[in-house]
Amino acid sequence: MDIKHLLVVIDPTREQQQPALDRAASLLERFPAARLTLMLCDYIPALDGGMLFDTAGLEKARASLLQHHHEYLEKLAAPLRAKGTEVAVTAVWGKRSDRHILREVSTCKPDLVLKATRHHNVLKRLLLTTADWQLIRHCEVPLWLVKHGDKPINRLCASVDPLHSADKPAALDHKLIAIATSLGKTMDATLDLVHCYTPLPRTMVFDASVIADYEGYARDVKQHHATAFSQLLARSASESAQSHLLEGDPEEALPDFLEKEKVDLLIMGAVSRSRLDSALIGHTAERLLDSVSCDVLVIKPDGFVDPSKP
Repeated sequence: MDIKHLLVVIDPTREQQQPALDRAASLLERFPAARLTLMLCDYIPALDGGMLFDTAGLEKARASLLQHHHEYLEKLAAPLRAKGTEVAVTAVWGKRSDRHILREVSTCKPDLVLKATRHHNVLKRLLLTTADWQLIRHCEVPLWLVKHGDKPINRLCASVDPLHSADKPAALDHKLIAIATSLGKTMDATLDLVHCYTPLPRTMVFDASVIADYEGYARDVKQHHATAFSQLLARSASESAQSHLLEGDPEEALPDFLEKEKVDLLIMGAVSRSRLDSALIGHTAERLLDSVSCDVLVIKPDGFVDPSKP
């Protein structure tokens, strides 16, 4: 994975710690020639009078807020520039931060977007309205959602789906493994490759012959997935990686595995095919975001185009 340009989303609600910037700084140690764009998007309802009630005073207040944010970004950029890193800054006003971030991605075309993430409440999980989920669906470049920016990356885990049960293109698994392998070498981190599979629960099996030999059915399912997993690994340059076949849905099996193995970064693929899919289908990456304690790197297939674009 070659990183030449990082877009770092700065959290306007944090004055001190900026996990995404901390992670970017650690990546600069591995990619010293990379340049940064620091972006901050803020929206305060009290400063939005709407079309009918907007006043010169509110406009001036918004301009003052953006000036304050611009000065804050310059302060963050100063120590990086002192080390020789090229840093651009941009502060914008906007109600939908995800749309502004995606617009910036389209304009400056970074190799990687870094954004801090935090736990989302149940209502927002049901409505799928947070910026993190929208970026998972629509961001055309790799998206690194940071939970612990000051924690070193010593162990990576890539979650693959060789049978493509999540309707992911086959090439995406190879891309995930290639990126994970490259990052592992660059960051001197160990790599795990994981595939989760789920046989039908006994209570959901209605075929009498299968019910009679459910253990045999479960063994056949496991063998089927193990064979597909082995074939994927044989076609990938992943000799140094440890492979793990886990029984259970990813959102159930992966968090326990990541916690037990002390994984620092989970690498996953995500596909959003249309606006209707985005409205009705929650991706595994979205469902896992609140369940794992490590950073999450979301990768899209080659040629992916944001389905929300006009």
